[in-house]
Amino acid sequence: MSQFGTEITTDDIVDTLSFFDSWEDRYKYIIDLGRELPELDAASRTEHNLVRGCQSQVWLVSREEGNKLFFDADSDAFIVKGLLAVVLAAYNGKTREEILEFPIEDYFEQLNLLKHLSPTRGNGLKAMVSRIQATAA
Repeated sequence: MSQFGTEITTDDIVDTLSFFDSWEDRYKYIIDLGRELPELDAASRTEHNLVRGCQSQVWLVSREEGNKLFFDADSDAFIVKGLLAVVLAAYNGKTREEILEFPIEDYFEQLNLLKHLSPTRGNGLKAMVSRIQATAA
């Protein structure tokens, strides 16, 4: 199970990223976050779990425990795995209502993230968020 959203929060990520002066260092940190994501098993890497709109291959699996949603995600690209970790910190282990009410645009603004991603990576990031929000809805 991923520690993002439960042990590693959005505040943790915002605080840590603020320590880095250069975007090169921030990218390295985001890639390191992605290395902490558990790898999805081959059985979960299906067409059904593939997120459309991402430049890289991204798989997203959800499950509900009690009234909370948990997500497992993986990608074939290191930076995208890091972006998944950033997104999961916002949504993992939350109720459907908390997911739908979370101000994701404000979070991305705090990270100053979208300005530093290529348009295709930015679209992929939005596709991941849309998939999670659609699951919660």
